[in-house]
Amino acid sequence: MTNPRQTQRLSADEAGIAAAAELLRAGRLVALPTETVYGLAADASDDRAVASIYAAKERPSFNPLISHLPDVDAARRQGLFDAPALALAKAFWPGPLTLVVPASSACTICSLARAGLDSVALRVPSHPVARAVLQAAGRPIAAPSANRSGRVSPTQAEHVLADLDGRIDAVLDAGPTVVGVESSIVACLGGAPRLLRPGGVPRAALEAAIGQALVIVAEGGAAPLAPGLLASHYAPRAAVRLDAEAPLADEAWLGFGAEPNSGPLPALAFNLSPTGDLTEAAANLFAAMRRLDDQRPATIAVASIPMHGLGEAINDRLKRAAAPR
Repeated sequence: MTNPRQTQRLSADEAGIAAAAELLRAGRLVALPTETVYGLAADASDDRAVASIYAAKERPSFNPLISHLPDVDAARRQGLFDAPALALAKAFWPGPLTLVVPASSACTICSLARAGLDSVALRVPSHPVARAVLQAAGRPIAAPSANRSGRVSPTQAEHVLADLDGRIDAVLDAGPTVVGVESSIVACLGGAPRLLRPGGVPRAALEAAIGQALVIVAEGGAAPLAPGLLASHYAPRAAVRLDAEAPLADEAWLGFGAEPNSGPLPALAFNLSPTGDLTEAAANLFAAMRRLDDQRPATIAVASIPMHGLGEAINDRLKRAAAPR
């Protein structure tokens, strides 16, 4: 995303908080302070807004994003909490802990923010300004660190502007963050809870809260389940054929840009962006793949996607979907 206007610098007062919440409700990008680092916030229920996060950060792949909620009750509407997850939430929320749990049937966090997975990464931050914005916005807010991908996470507004000035709508300046390192991430998906990323809550404190040792997850695998863990990604049941010029007679079709003029498209077809807009394509990717795959085609043929901008991330996910399994 490129913003033709200079990024607004909002004060962390009542007016600034209200302005930040209004921008978020409108699908715009705002850098927010948390107790860990500044996060690049967008409406987690809006695929297009989430795609704008990836565009602004120049993020190379669609990793699941942490969604922030104002309190435990709001988080429990989005995810299913087993006993360890609930114990951790009660002990450390609000605070620098992220829990990865199964998404609830009422989950409003969009597929792109969850990277197409059936789990969701949730956090209730303790920073009073972040909590005030979350309350005012009235929806889950996705917020990875507010820096370009691969650069150092920002702990003050000046760091955000050094990376993202002109690329996002606003930064809410509440001074330096307190913790300065990212949240701890624990997965509670059945079986023993797993520590996916060390962070702001020490492992010993986490283990004391649940009365058992955490399984320590080593990196490795196909695609991340959450920031800090590589694991299985969403893969369709259908085979996936990439860089197709046109669909074969028995294939579903996932297009991009102008459709092939080789004949009528199959009944089972979806175009990620008829105008060739990569942000629109990113926003539609996971929902489109599921929509096609739910009809049980043997193969989904996918049009060629450019490799610049968000095209790199789209191709990364498509390549994983097409990998042998």
